[in-house]
Amino acid sequence: MIYLDYAATTPLDARVFAAMRPYFDETFGNPSSVHRYGQRAEAALEAARETLAHTLNCLPEEMLFTSGGSESDNLALRGVPLATRRPGAEILTSRAEHPAVGKTALDLAKNFGCAVRWLDVDEFGRVSPDTLEKAIGPQTALVSLMYANNEIGSINPIAELAAVARARGVPFHTDAVQAAAYLPLDVQALGVDLLSLGGHKFYGPKGIGALYVRKGTPLAPQITGGGQESGRRAGTSNIPLIVGLARALELTAAEREIRAAHVRPLRDHLIGQVLETIPDARLTGHPAERLPNHASFVFENVDGNFLLTLLDAAGFACSSGSACKTGNPEPSEVVSALGLPREWAFGSLRVTLGKDSTAPEVDSFLQTLPALVEKARSVTSDQ
Repeated sequence: MIYLDYAATTPLDARVFAAMRPYFDETFGNPSSVHRYGQRAEAALEAARETLAHTLNCLPEEMLFTSGGSESDNLALRGVPLATRRPGAEILTSRAEHPAVGKTALDLAKNFGCAVRWLDVDEFGRVSPDTLEKAIGPQTALVSLMYANNEIGSINPIAELAAVARARGVPFHTDAVQAAAYLPLDVQALGVDLLSLGGHKFYGPKGIGALYVRKGTPLAPQITGGGQESGRRAGTSNIPLIVGLARALELTAAEREIRAAHVRPLRDHLIGQVLETIPDARLTGHPAERLPNHASFVFENVDGNFLLTLLDAAGFACSSGSACKTGNPEPSEVVSALGLPREWAFGSLRVTLGKDSTAPEVDSFLQTLPALVEKARSVTSDQ
């Protein structure tokens, strides 16, 4: 098997596993305990927090740990509007967001009296600062727009968007779960008030994430209980995973440019060959402002899920978009937001590379894909 689905998840870096291992069976104490076992665990917890703060250029107390990117998004989306206690508080977001943002916004509208305004995206799935400027109003309690799109790879102009929100005094959240592997995370340069991370997207463990919350930003906790994370997220701290998250992010920051330089030419070759060799194929997402490891396409009159099955049988692991969407008989909301007709929108394919991807793997994929697209297209036309 050749793995080409690094946007869905990444393998655990051996160096990350080595950092985590002692905290499973040696330094296993509860960091809330006062004895030495607890003190050692607490020291590891706070060292990890400082590592994240250093990478994001923020204060350690502005970082809080969660169970992953989805919880971080949920906490930001729910925590800010509910903390304001403002009737009819409005959330601005787009249809191109991850479901952890989109579905949470819908739930807030349905069950908590919030209002949601869906911002238009361009043909590349990006929101313009002008669009945001026109949408912000006196009831706007939060803006949430992703840094880089997990399905189509487009990068939003986050610093410009955040500046618009800041000028109006509105908290700005960005889902940086997909972006963290390849894009800078300096929250001062980005100007964001909240930023979500998920460890398994950059060679860290699954089940751990973090949320940056700028000091002074209102945030109502969504998990209550003990006083962990300064009362903002209760639950016994998962020290092995927290240590792994910090080590993975530390390595990512140190090796980001090297990794990007490795995958970018492979991605460009892949995109160029797919568009050249396969009829009725389109690139989705921005042609230039996109993640360096990310290639995504739509093929006319192709069932994307059937194509994935054919690719899997041929030895290639890819995706039709978000891993959270696999198996859905409808086109993803992200692809639909691009305005593509249904005969194109069903035929999405996402191919994402990683630090261990090789040119022979890409070439093998390129040799195999055209025939499989033709086969999938012939089956679709027969139905």
